[in-house]
Amino acid sequence: MLDLKRLRVLREVAERGSFSGAAESLYVSQSAISQQIAALENEAGVQLLLRLRGGPVLTDAGELLVSHADAAICRLEQAERELAELSGLGAGEIRLVSFPSATGTIVTAAASAFRKSHPEVRLTLTEGEPEDSLPELKRGQHDLAVVYDFELNPFRPDPDLEMVPLLTEQMHVIVSAEHELAGRASAGVRLEELAGDSWLCGTTNGSCRELTLRSCERAGFEPDVAFKSNDYNVMQSLVAAGMGVTLLPDLALGSLNPGVRVLPVLPKPPVRRVWAATLLAGSRSGATDAMVATLEEAGAAFAVPAPAAA
Repeated sequence: MLDLKRLRVLREVAERGSFSGAAESLYVSQSAISQQIAALENEAGVQLLLRLRGGPVLTDAGELLVSHADAAICRLEQAERELAELSGLGAGEIRLVSFPSATGTIVTAAASAFRKSHPEVRLTLTEGEPEDSLPELKRGQHDLAVVYDFELNPFRPDPDLEMVPLLTEQMHVIVSAEHELAGRASAGVRLEELAGDSWLCGTTNGSCRELTLRSCERAGFEPDVAFKSNDYNVMQSLVAAGMGVTLLPDLALGSLNPGVRVLPVLPKPPVRRVWAATLLAGSRSGATDAMVATLEEAGAAFAVPAPAAA
């Protein structure tokens, strides 16, 4: 049987990229890390790491083992927290991660309601994009993640996660108030009408970037991406300055730069879906389930699209 503590060491080496980094993170010596990895490879009967000059790299077997280790370690840590609650050692804690436009809307509303109903549960919050927060959730760094995907770029099914839908949003074109199409707030605009404009989108490899690229490709053109940012306030400022156009979801329309205009996308706008992601039932606490239910209520309250700018 594989030793769970050694699996944790393997995961840490892979995440830190070195034996020394794993040793520092786990507060042990580097030689102890090496011994634990060697013992685990002996148990597994295969090589799990390639010892390269640039640092250790997981073999295919190592990748497979780490993917299963994440779920096993996460469930063990959750069990430890639940045992602490049952033994009276604490009132429980929920570690929540969310992306910015949900944090200021759905999550804030849900957190306020949850604290009134469950004042004994400690709620902590960090921010992160789905491409980071979902792997962190599986590694046990969070109990609950509020994430998003797009119909044009959906999440792949994950046997370790349960995804609860919170909200479906429409995406809107944002242009400068001085743009030639700025007066189309009621009539809407086709993306191909903006083929000659510079575009703003999320950073490289992010899902927001993929949405922009795929939406434009579906409209028959490749966008000229001039600026990249994951901060919607920054993107609005650039659009207001006439630096380009972009797409924004409903949740980001609550605080609009006065120098931009919001245009509906014709004939059918791209759609963003917001989810509450947790480990599968049986691997999470009752407090986490209660928070998911509160998030569902908050999502329903934000389901009405925000009004377009004048």
